[in-house]
This record gives sequence, structure tokens and C-alpha cells, in this order.
Amino acid sequence: MDVADLPGVPDWLPDHLRDDGIEELYPPQAEAVDAGVTQGQNIVAAIPTASGKTLVAELAMLSAVARGGKALYIVPLRALASEKQAEFEQFEQYGLEVGVSTGNYESDGGWLGDKDIVVATSEKVDSLVRNDAPWLEELTCVVSDEVHLVDDGQRGPTLEVTLAKLRRLNPDLQTVALSATIGNADELATWLDAELVDSDWRPIELQKGVHYGQALHLEDGSQRRLAVQNNEKPTAAVVRDTLQDEYDEDGNLVEEGGSSLVFVNSRRNAEAAAGRLGSTVRPHLTSEEEAELADVAAEIRDVSDTETSDDLADAVEQGAAFHHAGLARGHRELVEDAFRDRLVKVVCATPTLAAGVNTPSRRVVVRDWRRYDGTAGGMQPLSVLEVHQMMGRAGRPGLDPYGEAVLVANSHDELDELFERYVWADPEPVRSKLAAEPAMRTHILATVASGFARSRSGLLEFLEETLYASQTDETGRLEQVVDDMLTYLERNGFLEIDGGDGEARSASKSSGDEPRDELDATSLGHTVSSLYLDPMSAAEIIDGLRDWQRSAAESPTAAAAEGGFTTASELADEQAAAGEVDPDDLSALGLYHLVSRTPDMYQLYLRSGDREEYEMELYEREDELLGPTPSEFEDERFEDWLSALKTARLLEDWADEVEEDTITERYGVGPGDIRGKVETAEWLLGAAESLASEIDTDAARAVSEARIRVEHGVREELVDLAGVRGVGRKRARRLFEAGISDRAELRDAAKPVVLAALRGRRKTAENVLENAGHRDPSMEGIEPDSDVDVLDDDPRDDDEDGVETGDDQSSLGDF
Repeated sequence: MDVADLPGVPDWLPDHLRDDGIEELYPPQAEAVDAGVTQGQNIVAAIPTASGKTLVAELAMLSAVARGGKALYIVPLRALASEKQAEFEQFEQYGLEVGVSTGNYESDGGWLGDKDIVVATSEKVDSLVRNDAPWLEELTCVVSDEVHLVDDGQRGPTLEVTLAKLRRLNPDLQTVALSATIGNADELATWLDAELVDSDWRPIELQKGVHYGQALHLEDGSQRRLAVQNNEKPTAAVVRDTLQDEYDEDGNLVEEGGSSLVFVNSRRNAEAAAGRLGSTVRPHLTSEEEAELADVAAEIRDVSDTETSDDLADAVEQGAAFHHAGLARGHRELVEDAFRDRLVKVVCATPTLAAGVNTPSRRVVVRDWRRYDGTAGGMQPLSVLEVHQMMGRAGRPGLDPYGEAVLVANSHDELDELFERYVWADPEPVRSKLAAEPAMRTHILATVASGFARSRSGLLEFLEETLYASQTDETGRLEQVVDDMLTYLERNGFLEIDGGDGEARSASKSSGDEPRDELDATSLGHTVSSLYLDPMSAAEIIDGLRDWQRSAAESPTAAAAEGGFTTASELADEQAAAGEVDPDDLSALGLYHLVSRTPDMYQLYLRSGDREEYEMELYEREDELLGPTPSEFEDERFEDWLSALKTARLLEDWADEVEEDTITERYGVGPGDIRGKVETAEWLLGAAESLASEIDTDAARAVSEARIRVEHGVREELVDLAGVRGVGRKRARRLFEAGISDRAELRDAAKPVVLAALRGRRKTAENVLENAGHRDPSMEGIEPDSDVDVLDDDPRDDDEDGVETGDDQSSLGDF
């Protein structure tokens, strides 16, 4: 189909596409247009990576805006949101406005009301629905990227419920769902009342195969010699072969060497493989490439003062890199950019990159097709869909003449198994994970609190619109799960049910009577929903704060005296009977431990030898913790308690200004993990602050201070100073040591002192003083005070904190 024949699109779009070199649509894109994607028709497009899904989305959104509407593009990851925003901003030259929103789960995103196209994660859209964002009712088109992730146990239920709510909120909403090739795309299309575009067409050929011995065995039955030399590993042989230029019989260059993307099953393996493959890549680098890679490596070292940062920089200098969620955002961006620019020739990654940002490569090598699964107690094969997602990264139009995806076999039997399991296999069907308890309790509360259902029957009616309801064949399963969750939410004070307690409702049902089933979220339930908390996290936080309130007031209840605890539903009847409560008695560690034991915090696990260390820590500091410690004989609960303590200690170290490299080594984490824990703790402590006010405890001030300390990574004396924009933990410490202890003193500080404390950086000093409200922040003509000692002269401090403050994929469960 010629772009001039596109119906319903803005007048400027055909010329814009031609300027980008697009004269005709790919077959799947043309099929989507024929199915009505530019005329408001719901579409499910299940087509391979690099086959033009993004243009299908753009056609839907731009035609919707041309009709006077508003479009929403939902992505699974924050990093992908930034990438898509940058892509869509090309349309701003035609008067469209593009906005992106991925954080602040308590905001209604009112500023997005003026945008024509909004990019957001599914979690952010869910929170916008919960907070009654008025502009959502103006939506005429929603695009869900990577919709097959409804199969994901963590993210899937949120995406599924969010789509159902948007469709109910806007009955005429056009829904466009983009997916990799899956086994049951027709089921998704039926669920969304959509036309199905199901294609395996690719713009360039993708050959799948398995390397074994001295040959590459391809899916068409052919073999090609790919020798393993000397002590070389098979993966290194494949990478070396990819790097080599191709020549014809006359010695003419036919094709330059390409890049490789190697998938392994753990962070440690990714780092080790990148280190080894550097020696394979380096002989293929030009002197110009070596110089440019040295510059990239220097930028990587500046991101973070950690061993991980140094290891990554060392690998990049040789043209190799690793990529995983433990890296800081700045690390990942530098690696991705250098790989796209073909400076970095090989990236060794964990499978998370397969669903992430655009990373083209000539060859994809799936080295590890098994990974550890804690629920199964051992190594388990990856799904076909996941491996095919990895393979789809091979070969990009305009960048490679072809793509090859290679699995690595270690025996002849494994060669046969890999062909049967992955190369010739179809991807599994996606299945809804909504019926899992954590997802159901969260989304039931949010559905009631946001007004989508006001009764049990209304709730069941809404849930009948989900993918889960369309897929389940278990009679009564949905009702049973709903009733269990309603009972939990009622007992914890989040819902009121006009129909008696759970036993009464069950008795009514068994007798055949129709139960009274009106549902209403309590004030506390509304708060929990708008804070975007798992209700179980909220209950844990409330119980901990109220336990501290009772203990601090020396007025324990009978339940506390017996070692029990009060549920969140027992609110506000236990005012302090003996003296006033001192919030200063509430330690930061206690609060960090409280939020670390909630379901919303992904805890650090206990490594070999950790249990004894943290048992000692527990007994030494048990009086700081909020709530009764489980018995050692409750193995699972006690181990969770210790894991939460380890996580809390990491947060305490960060807030005590322990150096980042010390933390990464002490806890066996990466800089991205620190950022993830810090962001999640900051969010949960902000929620705890709101809950403390909701249940009328005296803890809010202490919670606020703990939140600010972990946000900025500072001790108590720097809380006020670090809150000045542009200051942060290390600059705050320098200013403090120079005699400036808070915002007020900074506002009136002598400029030579400030300039000296900030190591002579005039622009930085001017910005800091301006943000503090200084009457004349200019540093023109000012010289640093020679009497001020500079604590640290590490150039890595130029970008304040070493751990960046932007969005990170590893926080909030990788939102």
C-alpha cells in the first residue's frame, strides 16, 4: 500500500513518511490499515519484532488526533517510555503535543490534559485512574505495547485491569494492542473486540539455528562451518565470526562485520562473559573506535564510584559491555547508545533486555536457555515466547543485510532438543494472572474506591470484562477469589460491605438467599488505593505504626502483651493513656525495616552466612523494630524478617552516607539496585507518612525525616540542606563542613565560602544559591575562600550523588 493511499490520516503524514524513506507500507501494516486502524477500529497486531508495529500505533494515534481526539500509548517499562516519547516528538513540528508520565503515583497528571499523545507505563495509567484524572475521559485511542505481557505475574494483572477500566470509562475507545507473535492472539482479539492482524512477515530474513561442534546448524537444514579455535568458547567463536568482514572470491568487501547480543541467565554471568569477550572484540577495533570507546568508558566511570562501574568501563574499552537491571540508568543508556552506534560490538545481557529498549544486532546468541527458578527449586527452561523475543532482536532494516539467532548446544542430544524446544516450536499462549491473590486484592480495592463497582455483583460484572474471565473454565473460581479478597479488605478496614461479615454472606449464599452486597471504600481504603499500595503493605505499615504508638505510650493492649498484633481495621480507639509519645524514639532503621517487610518491597535475599550475622543484628536492635518479631521456629516468617532487616540495613547505610562502592560490596548489589531500593523506600515512607496521619499516630514527623534522609542519602543534620535542589548528599556534606548547616544559612552565606565548598564550580554554586533563595547568586568576580577545606576531590562527584535520581527500571518492581 502506497502511503498516499492512507485513509483518515493527517494531510501532512504521507509527505512526512516519504521524507523518512517510507514509500509503501510493510504487508502487516497494510493489513492493519485494511482492518481499519486509521478509522477507529480495534486492532490486535501480533507480528515479529522489527516488522513495523510502531508505525501501526502511530497511524492509529495520529488519525485519532486528526479526528479531534486524544491518544494514550502504554509501555511496560520506564526506559521504553522515554524512547517512545523521543520517537513521537517528531510530530510536534506539526502542532501536536507529546507528554510522558511514569512516576509520582499519587498525582492525577493534570498537566497531561493539554497533550495530544501521552506515553505512560501501565502502573502510571492505573494510578491515574485511581486518582480520577479528568482527561482520561477524553481519550479516543489507547495503544498497548507488548500486550502479551498480560501473561507476566507481576505486571500482567495491572495492564489487564487498566485496559478494562479504560474501555469501560470510554465505551467508544479505540484499542490497539501490539504483541510479539503468540500462540493465542485470537483470544486477545476476542477479549478486546478487535480485528486480528497475525503475521510472521519480516522486512529482512531471520535465520534461526543452533551452534554445535564446528558448525552452525540452521532451521532450513543447512549447515555452515563456524569453527571453534584453540581454547575458544563456542560463544566467543560465534562473536568472532560475526565481527569478521565478508569478501567475495576477488577479495572485494561484500559486507562489514556486525555486532552480537549475547543472552545469559544471570548478572554475574553477563559481567564475566563481557570481560572475556573483550579479548575477542579488541583485535577488530580501529584506532578511531578505540579512542571513542575510551571516551565512553570515562563517562561510565563518572556515573558511579563502584566496582561495577569500573568493570563495565574496562569491558567497554575493549568494545564489549554487559547490561542488566543492577546497572545505574546512566550506565544502561551509555551502553545502549554505544551499541546502536556500533562502537560496542557485543553486549552480554540478562533476558530483561529482550523486552526493553531498541537494541539492534546482526546476531543474537542465546547462550543460556535455562535459569534458576526459586519456586521450582532449580534450573528451568525459558519459555518459547521469551527465547523468540530474544531472537527477534537479530537483524534490523537498514542496519543489517540479515539476522541470525543462534542457540548454543553442548552435545548432540542438546542440539536436537534445542531445535524441538525453541527453533521449530510455536510460542506458548498467554494466560491471565489476575486471579493471583496479591493482584486481586489490590485491584478489587482500587475498582471499588474509584467507583467502577459499588456492589459485589457490580464487581463481578466488571471482572467479567477481563481476559481472565474470558479464559477461565473453572466454574465459581472468580466468585470464590473475589469473596476471599472482600473478606480480607473488610477485616482490615479498607472496605465496608452492607451484607454482613464473610460468614454471614457465605451462609446467605448457601441458603439460596441473595446477599446484600453494597461495597464502599472507607476513608482509609481510598487513601491506600490513591497511594498505589498493596493493601497488605498498608496493613503491615499501619500495624507497625500502631504497635509503636502503644509501646511508646506504655499502654500495651492485651493482644500486644500476648505477642499478637492489631489489624489495620482496629483504628483510633487506643489513645495514649500514659504521657506523651516522643517521635524521636522512632528510629530510622525501624521504619526502613517496616517498609522493607511489605509485599511492595523486593527484599534482599540472605546469602550463605548471612543468617547468623543478621540474627545477631536482630537481637542487638530488636527494640528498634516495629511489631513483634516472629519466632525462630516460624522458619519462613523469621527468614523474611531477617531479609527485611538486611534490606533495612542497606537503606540505613545509604542514609548514613556510607560510600556507594562500600554498599555494593557489602550487600552484593549493583548501583541500580541501590537506586531501586531507595526509590521504593522513598515511595513507601511517603505512603507511611500519609497513613500515620490517617490513623492519628504521632509518627508522621519521624517518618518524614526518615523519608528525606533515604531520598537524599544523608544523616539527620543534613536533612534540610540536602533538600535544596542541586545540592544532594556530597555537596550537602561539604557545605556543612564549611559551616553552613541549613537552607537559611545557605540563603545568607558568604559566596566565597560556598564556592570553595563546591570546589570552585561557579555554575553549580550559582544554581545552588539561586535555589536556596540567595538575593544575589552571581559568582562573577568571586574567588573561593582559601580557609575552606575541600573534603573530596573525586571528579565523579561532578554529577551529584553517584546514583542518579532519574527513573530506574529496577524500582517499584521494575515499573
